[in-house]
Amino acid sequence: MERGLRDALRPKYAGFLEAMNAQPGGLKLLAVIRADLLALLGEENAPVLRALDGYLKEKLVTWLSPAALALHQITWDDPASLLEKIVAYEAVHPIRNLIDLKRRLGVGRRCFGYFHPAIPGEPLIFIEVALLKDMATSIQEVLLDVPPIAECEAKCALFYSISSTQPGLSGINLGKFLLKRVIDMLRKDMPSVQIFATLSPIPGFMQWLLAKLASQIKLAETEMQEGNLIEGASSTFRESILFPEEEKMIHSAIDQINGKQGIELLQDILKSSQWVKSDKLSAALKSPLMRLCTRYLTREKIRGKALDAVANFHLQNGAMVERLNWMADQSEKGIEQSGGIMVNYLYRLENIEEYASSYSATGIIRTSPSLS
Repeated sequence: MERGLRDALRPKYAGFLEAMNAQPGGLKLLAVIRADLLALLGEENAPVLRALDGYLKEKLVTWLSPAALALHQITWDDPASLLEKIVAYEAVHPIRNLIDLKRRLGVGRRCFGYFHPAIPGEPLIFIEVALLKDMATSIQEVLLDVPPIAECEAKCALFYSISSTQPGLSGINLGKFLLKRVIDMLRKDMPSVQIFATLSPIPGFMQWLLAKLASQIKLAETEMQEGNLIEGASSTFRESILFPEEEKMIHSAIDQINGKQGIELLQDILKSSQWVKSDKLSAALKSPLMRLCTRYLTREKIRGKALDAVANFHLQNGAMVERLNWMADQSEKGIEQSGGIMVNYLYRLENIEEYASSYSATGIIRTSPSLS
């Protein structure tokens, strides 16, 4: 009876999906189908589609368990077809040319991918690592400026890019298992490496800040129109985005006097990336942007977890927020997304499980003393 009930509750598409997975190329096709399904759900959150997505995701998690995946170090000697995929799928710091690719796969660098036998020659996810003496403070150090050190001198394994190649595997945390496998491999192969950290982008910071500024400006305008801005009284929703000394520095860095409030000036400045070309403006913005970015990473949450997707990924894996770095990514994308700020997440091996557990249970975000 129990088996009959279980069979009756089993969705009709279950057998079809399992049969498709057993066919050559089936797993890749199922990932493509789920990518299309997620796109449809973005347009119409239909219960039947949501149920199908939930079932398919559950099956993909089973089929893509760590035991079914092979870890492979990607090198310059791999087939050109594989190297082309690395160039195409690199999502964090685009690979500019063959020289750039060769550098990322050469001395002092590592690239590891997770592969499944049903999708040969194509990594499901890959991670890029720089072997350094200490945590890098800018992506320019990693990609451009500093020549690689002798690997025997390396003390730090810096994870600076992790890219998923299959949109249909969204929500399936292969990165967590890949990161742990790579750390274990590096510890075994390079005992001198004692620091495991990232140099990570902060993709949602500027979007959050501009939205916060817009809402505060709108609130101030509404109060003025309604005559509520009485001395000593203001809306409970009003925030002091800028400290008085920060506002003064921004005013002094602007040539013209236009009577705008500090938050209005800040909004105007940040709407374009031209401010980075002015030493005065950059100096004036460093303090408020670094402070507000710290707040964004450590205090702004959604459903009890970090609002920033990259932060949430590393925190749920057991990392802590170690350090923010000013002008760490001076690319156009870096300025637009985070004002050029990048963050080091640190994986303290003795605390990974504790930090991951406390973050999962209560949303506690561990930070270094300098950020507390």
